[in-house]
Amino acid sequence: MAVNPSRPEVATSRGAVRGTVESGVHVFRGIPFAQPPVGALRLAAPEPVLPWDGVRDADTFGPSAPQSQMLSQAQADAAAPEGSGGAPAEADDRGWLTLNVWTPDLGAARLPVMVWIYGGGYTQGSGDEPMYDGARLAGENGVVVVNMNYRVGAEGFGVFAGAPANRGLLDQAAALAWVRENIEPFGGDPDRVTVFGESAGAGSVAALLAVPRAQGLFRRAIVQSMPSHYYSLDLAEGLGRGMAGLAGVPATAAGVASIGPQAIADATTALARQMAADPGRWGAEAMRAVSPVVDGDVLPRSPWEALAAGQARDVTVLGGHTSHEWLTIMAASGQLGGMDDTVVQAEFDRLTPDGGKAYRAAFPDAQPWQLFEKLLTDWAFRVPLVQLLDAHVAGGGTAYAYELAWKTSVFGRPLEGSPHGADVPLVFNTFGAGPFGGEPTQEEKDLSARMRTAWTSFAAVGDPGWAAYGTQDRITQVFDLKDSVGPYTGQRNLGLWAHKAFGAVPAPKG
Repeated sequence: MAVNPSRPEVATSRGAVRGTVESGVHVFRGIPFAQPPVGALRLAAPEPVLPWDGVRDADTFGPSAPQSQMLSQAQADAAAPEGSGGAPAEADDRGWLTLNVWTPDLGAARLPVMVWIYGGGYTQGSGDEPMYDGARLAGENGVVVVNMNYRVGAEGFGVFAGAPANRGLLDQAAALAWVRENIEPFGGDPDRVTVFGESAGAGSVAALLAVPRAQGLFRRAIVQSMPSHYYSLDLAEGLGRGMAGLAGVPATAAGVASIGPQAIADATTALARQMAADPGRWGAEAMRAVSPVVDGDVLPRSPWEALAAGQARDVTVLGGHTSHEWLTIMAASGQLGGMDDTVVQAEFDRLTPDGGKAYRAAFPDAQPWQLFEKLLTDWAFRVPLVQLLDAHVAGGGTAYAYELAWKTSVFGRPLEGSPHGADVPLVFNTFGAGPFGGEPTQEEKDLSARMRTAWTSFAAVGDPGWAAYGTQDRITQVFDLKDSVGPYTGQRNLGLWAHKAFGAVPAPKG
């Protein structure tokens, strides 16, 4: 029987899958890359998916892992794409560990492959988000786009006795191993795999550079707005005890497995809100209930330490951030344009050694809310990202840097800066699918085209189109309605953090 051209079939190592064709792009959704992590496999490292007979339909997205909230509902909505954070679907026979493929050319094309890891504070996210739709990136730019569902929250990153840490990272590595083994019949080149992600997805990409089990699975990495948080084992163990205690179970794999996945996800939400109400309890830098853990095994050392030691010198890295990352959180929290200076001072006291004197001297005309945004953008995104690129170059690797300065709106509010997450619709050409901007102008469409060209050129040949990054000049491409390239624009901000080397966040003393 002839194969229907509108329902293409591809043979994978575990069985055949049947996809769809949409606007000339072949799309395969919900392909399992590992066994469902439920039942006896709950809180375990991912296991290879069992083979299946016949042809498996791959026309619907797989269910997402249980979702938690990070802080308040508004802040969670701000940090995750529109539509995430809802109640997850019940696990079916595909479980939570599935991936999706968009390809313009099946067969022997050997196109560059770009594997996306979603953000969401390590507690939210799903590959079915409209803003992550890979159709335009694949169809208009000639690449194969893949994304996956991985475990988030307590299921993916909670530390409990008897369970491996960093299960979310292990899921991501398992998806990359699937890509390495299976992407060729989808038209992809297994030797030209780029892993890219934004926010917690970028934090995951940076972590994967330091995960021994991920070595050799990708050739290039794009780090978009990497957050600063990686936890020490002792801090993560304490947070695991906090989550389990709120759920009323022991902080062990068996204890957590005795309750439903959404129950421990809800306990994670409750712990996050306790942390927001009492930020000093867990130390100045612990702002999430979960993060990747420097556990000495899956993640033996922090990404900064690993890159400086040359662990990923064979991987070319493109990294950057938006110019005013924290504006997204502030817009959702009603903090733009008006903020009591006592709130700002409390943050300076928490995060700087001089109570903010250097910041106030460096930006004497800034209003309190503007100082707050600068501080949080620098601490949470700007400085750790630049330190990561510095470490990679120091370790013998090649890096490229960018900054997005596009002034847009979030939640309908125009901003005088580029907020956290604004890069995503530009890279995927998915204007209107998230909270950023509105109907794009021609200039904004052109900006998206230039960013997509840079990203896909980097995926194809390892060069996005401007000079490589060095620790002295820090050459950076600034994307805006009119682009520019030159020395890094945030040198003054970096100078305010000369005292700080980012690494694993320790547990509070005492």
